[in-house]
Formats: sequence, C-alpha cells, structure tokens
Amino acid sequence: INYTVLKEEDIRRHQKDDIGRVSMVLSISEVEASILLLHYHWSVSKVHDEWFADEERVRRTVGLLEGPVIPKPDGGELTCGICFESFLPEEIVSVACGHPFCTTCWTGYISSTINDGPGCLMLKCPDPSCPAAVGQDMFEKLASKEDKEKYYRYFLRSYIEDNRKMKWCPAPGCEHAIDFAAGTGSYDVSCLCSYSFCWNCTEEAHRPVDCDTVALWIRKNSAESENMNWILANSKPCPRCKRPIEKNHGCMHMTCTPPCKFEFCWLCLNAWTEHGERTGGFYACNRYEVARKEGLYDEAEKRREMAKNSLERYTHYYERWASNQTSRQKAMADLRRLQSEKLEKLSDIQRTPESQLKFITDAWLQIIECRRVLKWTYAYGYYLPDHEKRQFFEYLQGEAESGLERLHKCVEKELEPFETTAGTPQEFNLFRAKLTGLTSITKTYFENLVKALENGLADVDTQAASSKSINSKSSKPKGGGKGKGSSKNGGSSINPDEY
Repeated sequence: INYTVLKEEDIRRHQKDDIGRVSMVLSISEVEASILLLHYHWSVSKVHDEWFADEERVRRTVGLLEGPVIPKPDGGELTCGICFESFLPEEIVSVACGHPFCTTCWTGYISSTINDGPGCLMLKCPDPSCPAAVGQDMFEKLASKEDKEKYYRYFLRSYIEDNRKMKWCPAPGCEHAIDFAAGTGSYDVSCLCSYSFCWNCTEEAHRPVDCDTVALWIRKNSAESENMNWILANSKPCPRCKRPIEKNHGCMHMTCTPPCKFEFCWLCLNAWTEHGERTGGFYACNRYEVARKEGLYDEAEKRREMAKNSLERYTHYYERWASNQTSRQKAMADLRRLQSEKLEKLSDIQRTPESQLKFITDAWLQIIECRRVLKWTYAYGYYLPDHEKRQFFEYLQGEAESGLERLHKCVEKELEPFETTAGTPQEFNLFRAKLTGLTSITKTYFENLVKALENGLADVDTQAASSKSINSKSSKPKGGGKGKGSSKNGGSSINPDEY
C-alpha cells in the first residue's frame, strides 16, 4: 500500500510535530513557526532551506519582524489607528510592528477576516502599509469562541489543502485525508469510509482506464452533444420556423405547434397543400422518392444516419456502464445487509463462528470490485479505435462478465438454502470450497484483465507481429523445398479457460 489514511487526530498530530520541529531547529516560537509553515505550504524542508539561505529576506517576506517599526511611547494615552479614540497603554494591543489598536477594533478586524474565509491564516497588521504577520496567539486572545472554531478549522484544513502529498477523501461527509507516496505505480486509494478513488484526479477509482479517458467520458455524459445527436437522428426542422419536430407515429401530414402551425409533408418537407392522392396520399410521397433517386436528399440523410449511428454506439456503451454501476451499488447494499442481519443468523444455523464465514464477505467485496472494473471497461471500449484490438477486447470483456455472473449467482442464490436450514457439514463445506475457488479465480482473471488493458492490449500487437513473421518466413523457402517457419504465438496474459 503506497498511501496512509489520516483521521483528524492524525492530521493534528502531524501538524503539531511539524510546527515543533521548525520551532526547535530555527530557535523561534511555535507561533512564528506556524506563520512560516503556512507561507511555505507546510513544507518543513522548504522552510529550512529558505531560512538558512537568507533569514532576513524570509522575515521580511513573511512578516516576522524582529522589533517594532514605531517607537513605544513612554507613557500617557495612545490613539487607536482604526477608531482614533484615546486609550491607556494596557488597553492597546499590537503585533511585532508596534502599531497601536484597541481590543475592540482588533476583535472586529479579526472577526471580519475569519468570516471572509481561509485568507485569515495570512492576516497582516491592520495598518495598510505594515507587512507584520498576525500570529495564532492574537486569534487565541481576541477572537470569539465561534470565530476561534472557524479559524482552527481553516488552520487544520490548510495542512492538507496546501500540501502536494495530501488530499481530502472526496466522499460526501468524509473528513479523512490521504497521505500519498509519490512515484509509485497505482493511483487507486481506498479510504476508511470504504470509498475508493483515484488520487491523481479524485474521481472514483477507475482502473484500467486512465484519467484523461475518464475526464472525456464524464464530460461526454454531461455534455449537450448527445442531445444534439438525438435531435438530428430523430427529428426534422419545420420548413418555416426551423423548430425540430419528432414524428413518433401517424401519417406524413405534419402540423407545427403554435404560433407557426405550418402544415407540411414529413418526407419532402414541402407544404401539405401541394399534396394529395396524386403525390402518394397520407402514407407515401412520390416527390420525395423521385428527388431521393436524383440525390437531392443525400447530404441530409447521410448526416442523419451518422448521428443515429453515433447515438446508438454511445447508448450501447453508456447503458452497460450505468448498468454495472447500478449492480455495484446493489452489491454494496447486499453486503451491508449481510453484515448487519444475515451473518449472525447464518453462524447460529450452521454452528460456525462468524470469523470462519469471512469467505462470504470476501466474495461480495470481490463482486463489488469487479463491477467497478467492468463498468470502466465500457468507457475504455468506447474510446478504443483499433478494430483488431476491439475484437480481442470484447472477447475478454465477455469472459469477464460470464465469470463474474457465476460468482454473483453462487453467493446470492446458492447461499440461500443454508440461511434457513442447517444441512450437512459436508454440503456447507462444499459450498465454501466452491465460493472460495470462484472468488480466487475471478480475482485473478480481473487482475490480469486490468493489466492487459493498462498495457494497451499489447498481446494483440505481439500476435500480429508473430503472424507477419511467420508469413514472411513461409514466403521465402530455402532451395527448392517448402519453407519452414517456427510458429510462436504471442499468447495472452489472460486465460479465460481458468473458469
């Protein structure tokens, strides 16, 4: 596993450790260390490198002033720089710069910036020309309880959102984060909330499809292009007002909706007043047939046919993609019901500890994972251009579907008798062996399927190259005899016969 799931307490601990490390190494307060880390996106190494390269420049950039920029008065009242009222020195608060502001104005200033959003983490002195940073100690001392909670929530979230190695789990309501080890192979991660997603693009886990293809597929599913394809394939524009009209039944006599109300022939699109028995009546159009033979409608018909084919192809893949998603969601619901209701009852009936029934849970988890893979193979197939590879891909996909259906049927149907009657131990052991075997075989097949698709079905290229080599050798016989060629098949990394 190339990642770690972080709960809120883990994030706070990591955050505190980083602040403590910077504070100790640079010999500065934890408040100043927090300001530095916020500025350098929580990169401890970056803070150390910049600080030791040029401490004065870093202080000036970040706003960590070493002393006040205005002299501190010896005594008497001070004027607040916001409300211009006079106050005793103990009623005035300032940061390192020394600019005097009363506690009421400070509280209002801090509250308004917190309510404006995470920008409060980089807050500067209220004086417009002053670069001095406002540290966490000022928020702790002057902010209200509600504002403090918001501030510390922003502070916690910045540790993840500003860190290139970490991301929040995108599942609704989940507050876990993922610490990912860069440079490793797979981007698929699984959160403690059971949601699996791609760390690279934060969409749901989509192996064997790459992130670019997923983005194209999602954009296509939400785009208006398929609506236009449907309109082109199933409607024609009114000859007068150009609004699209669908003909779903009836004769060729069409009447546009008000206020247009133009009456026309569906086939030739001419005014209906010019039609009658001599032109073919209500269910035919002689004018259209003659014009079509002369090629007058070729371009429009070709465009409509292309739109129809494109729509049918997209619908084919989308319906199967959505169907596997629905099946996956149902499998997840069935697993939850098994864990909450059925396992304990099954354990009592079969007189078997729940720990020894884990093979049933494993089968459901495998079904859920396989449904996910199978779902994304349809997006993969939609964008697969190579016809030769498409045939091999569809064969592998079909084998995967049939194998998964066998596993699904076994865990769903063949388990039912054991949920009501004990049966014999031998029968239950046979069921256990069968389900365990199907789970293992299905897992192996789908793992190999994922690898084959991620490699771009390279075996097809290998087989094609091998075939060309054989043909080439066969066509060049030595001497007068027959040519001899060694037939070495490229072979497939997937063996459907394992089923």
